[in-house]
Amino acid sequence: MPSTELKHTFQITAPPEEVFAHLAEPSHYVGLSPLLVAVRDVRRSGGTVHYTAVERFRFLGVLRHDNIIDVTLVAAPDGLPQSAEISGEVRSPGRVRMSYRFAIDRDEAGSVVTDTLHLRTPPGLLRFAASQAGAVQQARARVLTARLERPA
Repeated sequence: MPSTELKHTFQITAPPEEVFAHLAEPSHYVGLSPLLVAVRDVRRSGGTVHYTAVERFRFLGVLRHDNIIDVTLVAAPDGLPQSAEISGEVRSPGRVRMSYRFAIDRDEAGSVVTDTLHLRTPPGLLRFAASQAGAVQQARARVLTARLERPA
C-alpha cells in the first residue's frame, strides 16, 4: 500500500503533564480535529484505550458523509515530567490506515509537541488522505494551543 509520513512540531506554554492529560482523553479529540464530531464506545484496558470516532466530511458544501473509524490510543507517561508519548492506530473504511504519535517534551516556555502521522492507503487515495491529514494536523496544533495556552 502507498504510504507517507507527515510531521508537525509546535510549542505550547502548558507543561507536558497538561498536554499529555488532554491528549490521553478520547473525548478531547472532538473539535481538536475539525473533522471529528463524536467519540463513542470507549473501552479502557490499562494504558490502552479503544474507541469509535465519527469523522464528518462535507462534499460541495451540501453532501455529508460520516466516516466511522476505529481508534487505538496508547498513553505512556513514563518520562513525565520531562517528556511523554501518546501513540496509536486509526482504521478507517476503505482500508485507509494511520498510525500516529505525539511526542511531548518539556521546553523552557512549557512544551514542544511533535505530531507524527504515518498514512497507508490503497492506490489512488494517498494524495487525498494526506491532504486531509495535513490540514487536520495543522488545525490540531492551533486548537490544542488555544485550549491549553497560558498568558505570558
